[in-house]
Amino acid sequence: MTIPSAPSAPSATSAHSTRRLSLLKPTGHLTLGNLLGALRPMVAAQQTADCFYGIADLHALTVAHDPVALRELVREQATLLLAAGLDASTLFVQSRVPAHAQLACLLECVATTGELNRMIQFKEKGRGVDSTKTSLFTYPVLMAADILLYRPTQVPVGDDQRQHVELTRDVAVRFNSAYGAVFTIPEITTPPAGARVMDLADPTAKMGKTGSDGAGVIHLLDPPDVVRRKVARGVTDSETGPEAIRADREAKPGVTNLLEILAACGGDPAGLTTYGALKKAVTDAVVAELEPLQKRYSDLAADPDHVTEVYAAGAARCREVTAPVLAAAEAAIGL
Repeated sequence: MTIPSAPSAPSATSAHSTRRLSLLKPTGHLTLGNLLGALRPMVAAQQTADCFYGIADLHALTVAHDPVALRELVREQATLLLAAGLDASTLFVQSRVPAHAQLACLLECVATTGELNRMIQFKEKGRGVDSTKTSLFTYPVLMAADILLYRPTQVPVGDDQRQHVELTRDVAVRFNSAYGAVFTIPEITTPPAGARVMDLADPTAKMGKTGSDGAGVIHLLDPPDVVRRKVARGVTDSETGPEAIRADREAKPGVTNLLEILAACGGDPAGLTTYGALKKAVTDAVVAELEPLQKRYSDLAADPDHVTEVYAAGAARCREVTAPVLAAAEAAIGL
């Protein structure tokens, strides 16, 4: 989609030349796919950007949920983000920064129902059901508010969320054109190629937090014996011989997924001639990858006050950063 030029708006100011923003929904336990595809790039970005990383608990309300389970998932995810090495970023829980919901209300006065009707995720999640929550229909506007509040210059996004970020850019351009230059128009950046980890039991589907019985999903807190069992049951194919161990996404999706996981976790496929040997190598590499993270998680879980303090400080900084943006948007639109 081509985005027209927008009026100039204030840009992010920090010790870094760029600002990056990512939010993760606490709709399930974080997975190996989240670690390799999202958390690793987020950690790397800390070296060159002013990073804001949040837990999107308001977005989790758009689908059926258990309030007690949601609070526990937020706590677990908050601890895991720290354990993964995001200690040089501003970490926050979305609902602790009221400007997110407040700006979303203003942007709903700029976005159109036609745009929201075209959102693919809404169509997919609403398919086959009589009705959905209104918040599921409008949540791309809340996502736009999440982004625009921080005036990030870059938003890393996968293919499944690209349409929503394009909507964010459209809404920001329209607001700026109608009411004055308030919002920075962020660039869409693409995560590194090969970061997409597939379900071990269904290698045609992404390894996700939800939508699976867990048989093919490696969670970050899975102990070694559980990792071993899940990898051992992973789908391969009936080919035999040393040439069977090769990457071919179309013809051999299961084997390709295992090889990509092995490489991403620092393993080496050289000398592997059987699927059994491949699965053992994948298991060893994944366990070695998760071990330090799980140790750090255990230490942080034993000191919950520290985790609480980190996120309280992060929310305070977010409120400070977002307050002038929200005030400018309110003044521009006529409040």
